[in-house]
Amino acid sequence: MSGQTAASSTFSLPLAVKMVMIDLDGTLIDSAPDLAASANRMLQSLGMPTYEQAQVAQWIGNGVSRLVKRALTGEMNAEPDAGLYERGYAVFLEAYAELVSDQSRPYPGVVEGLEKLQAAGFQLACITNKAEAFTLPLLKDLGLDKYFKLIISGDTLAKKKPDPLPLLHACKHFGITPDHGVLIGDSINDTQAARNAGMPVILVPYGYNRGQDVRELEPEAVIPSLEQATEYLTLYK
Repeated sequence: MSGQTAASSTFSLPLAVKMVMIDLDGTLIDSAPDLAASANRMLQSLGMPTYEQAQVAQWIGNGVSRLVKRALTGEMNAEPDAGLYERGYAVFLEAYAELVSDQSRPYPGVVEGLEKLQAAGFQLACITNKAEAFTLPLLKDLGLDKYFKLIISGDTLAKKKPDPLPLLHACKHFGITPDHGVLIGDSINDTQAARNAGMPVILVPYGYNRGQDVRELEPEAVIPSLEQATEYLTLYK
């Protein structure tokens, strides 16, 4: 367990859980290429400067609406002109619907990790802030949808991560308490959602955390890929 980090909670390794929830963008799938291409198609249509993929990747994690606003303003939390946003948002949605799985691919170890988790008897759920209209086609196109008994998108419920609602909804769906589930993610957004739900969190270091080392978030563990997840878990019965 060389990836283990200092825990910021009372959870101890290996984590005794029945359900494993996994984030989508930055954890399961490298979706930055298609998100960047869609954002740049939007900006080009508006006669605005485009961005390198690395910059767009810094804006991923809070849903499409916020990504569009960040691309239009070049800032994390600024609000663009309402008319500009409406025009840009419509173009982005059309572009991303076309490009959703064009260049996006699972990260190394993801398929192997999902196979191991499934074989070990864990119930699997995908919890993402991406809208359902993009989440379901992306998972299906890349052959990952078959692994999940539950998929919660950014617009499935009234609130999304870092609010605990999606995580607590998943716990209720599988009939467990939060301490018998775990969220695997890549960002502060996932960490806050898990903490807010009273649930342990495991992070991967390769995703979209805006340049911050995920170890600084003090998760229960940091794993190099999803393939190592089962090393930190035991099936709660």
